[in-house]
Order: sequence, then C-alpha cells, then structure tokens
Amino acid sequence: MPFVGTDGRTGRPFAHVAFVADPLADEPRLDSRTWHAVGEARAALARLAALTAFVPNADLLRSPTLRREAQSTSALEGTFAPLEDVVAGRSKGSDSPSNELNEVLNYVRAAEFVFHTLAEGADLSFAVIAAAHSMLVSGTEADGQDAGRVRRGPVVIGSPTGTVEDARFVPMPAGAGLEAAARDLFDWIKGTTRRDVDPIVACALAHYQFETVHPFNDGNGRLGRLVIVAQLMSLGILDIPLLTVSPWFEARRSEYQDQLAKVSATGEWDAWIQFFASGLAASAADTVQRINGMLTAHRDAVDRMNQAGMGAVARAIVDVLLEQPIISAPELVVRTGRSSAGVYAQVKRLVEIGVLAGPFGTYGRFYVATGIWDAARS
Repeated sequence: MPFVGTDGRTGRPFAHVAFVADPLADEPRLDSRTWHAVGEARAALARLAALTAFVPNADLLRSPTLRREAQSTSALEGTFAPLEDVVAGRSKGSDSPSNELNEVLNYVRAAEFVFHTLAEGADLSFAVIAAAHSMLVSGTEADGQDAGRVRRGPVVIGSPTGTVEDARFVPMPAGAGLEAAARDLFDWIKGTTRRDVDPIVACALAHYQFETVHPFNDGNGRLGRLVIVAQLMSLGILDIPLLTVSPWFEARRSEYQDQLAKVSATGEWDAWIQFFASGLAASAADTVQRINGMLTAHRDAVDRMNQAGMGAVARAIVDVLLEQPIISAPELVVRTGRSSAGVYAQVKRLVEIGVLAGPFGTYGRFYVATGIWDAARS
C-alpha cells in the first residue's frame, strides 16, 4: 500500500510502499519435498520430547539452554554479550552488568514469563507476548510509552541510512489495522489447535506473519523466535521449552531474511516452510546432543564425587551445576541452603578432583563446572 509521511530521523517528507500481509487462513498446498522436511522436523522434535520425558528433573536443563538461546537470538539483532556472562547472570568480576548483557538477560526474563504462563494453562495470546515485550525492552532505548503496546509509528527494515525511503522492507503502518493484524495472528494461532493444520506448518506460517506484521517498536525478531517455541508448547509438541532455535538461524542470517522476503514477494510458501522445518529439525538434534553431553558430564561429576567419598553437600552443589555451570560460591550457598563453611570446603574439594575449575574473575568469585559447561556451549 502507498505509505507517505514525515521521516522522524530527517524531518523530510517521504513516499514509499508498505507491505500489508494477508491474514493467515487454512493450510497451504505444499509439495512432497516440503512435507518430507516437515516430517523430519516432527521426528526430531519427538526425539527431544522423549529425551526430556525420561530425564529426572529435566527442568534443571531449562536455564542453560534458555540462556544460550537468549545470547544467540540477541546476536541476530546486533546485541552481543559473551555466553559465559549470560550463563553467570552478570559480567564476571563485576556486579554491574553491561547494557548489552542487561538486554540479553531481559530476554531470559521475558521468555521465562511466557513459558510459565503457558505452563499454568493460559493460551498463547497477544496479551502474553505484549507483556513479554515490556520486559524485553525494560531499561533499554526502546523503553517508553510503546513498551508492551502495538507500535504507534513506522519501522523500517534493511535501510543502510536509517531513512524510510532507503528501506528494503517497510511493514504495515501503525494504526487500527496493525493492531487488528497482531491480534488476528494470535487468534489464528489459538485456532490451529482446532483446525486441520500441521503444527510445524502452523509455526512456520505464524513466524512469517509475526515478522511481517512487525507489531512492536523493537524486539520483533527476538519475540518472533520466542513465539516459535511457545507455539510448540501450546500445540503439545514440547512439554518443556528446551529447544534453542536461534543459533541455527543466526548462522544463516542472510538466507533467513531472504526466505522471509521471498514469501512477501511471491506468496509461495514451499521454500520458506522447507527452510523453517530444516531449522527446527537441526535445532532439535543439536539440543538433544547438548543435553546428552550435559547429562553425561553431570554423571561423571557425581562419580568423581562419590569416589572421593564426598557427601550430601557436594551432591547438592553438583546438582545446582547442571542448571548453572558458571556460578559463585556465595550463590551456591543460597542455592543449596547449606552453611557457607560447608559449601566453601566442598567447592575447594570439587576443584581438587576436577569437577570445578577456578576461581575466576577480578575478585575470584566464579567457578566453572568444565564438563557441563563445555557440553552446554558446544
């Protein structure tokens, strides 16, 4: 649609074209190659779900996998923070996280809110994602009156100068139509549980639609990838949100953007859904591999601890390390509920037998469960 106005960056009037996506409808006709890719994704996600179903305390694995997703999904949008800082929850050696790290940790809080809300039985709704948006942009340059609300101004994508006229893609303008499109998308997502739409296809369609509508002033890419995992939860494909999808898309950033743009240009779904399904399959396989590696490293740590004749305090520490493989001794005191003297003594012994390495950081605060950490970041 024609799009005219005044560019907020330059103060100059502009005339451009904004793209208005058609509302999603029924499952599109797809060719056999696309359905093969969809089947591969379903099988890979089933293997991930089966693994977590037989792992005691699988929820312990949520934190390291979510933080890896947070680091990668933020990197896709140009916000970089070292993964070890994200896992530790602060810059090592500092009690003052950087702005970049704060932004990544905002994603962790937003995702945890969404996953907890769905686990409590709520629907995946626009209201839930809007609340997550408010958390995501808290304390950043995007924080303000539009936090947690449908944007009230234009956004541009792929503009080398930042101006509207140079943009590769301009989503639909702000207004009642944009708000209706955002809410219609989540009504459609809710309806896929009753409609005859394959879950993987539904996620591919919804992700394209979310990114094309671009409902928020900032954070649409991160929230759109969060919606993928949330939608898989709401459709019953995943019970525990351990899937990390952004590393695969981050490694294929240009193709990811090109495939989304191709749907808008041609209206053809096959290539995008094949690409998307391949990403889910590869991401699920990678997640299974990393979880198996973390569980193997955890068992090795327990074996070493037992062979050294260490007791309940050490076991409590080792179990915490599965959830947070980079951690300080004071945090271990809080997490285990044991005395400082007992925890510090056992931390020293765990370093001696090779379960922990450290201390690291300016103030010597952090320890690393090397085996679990190596598996988590691989």
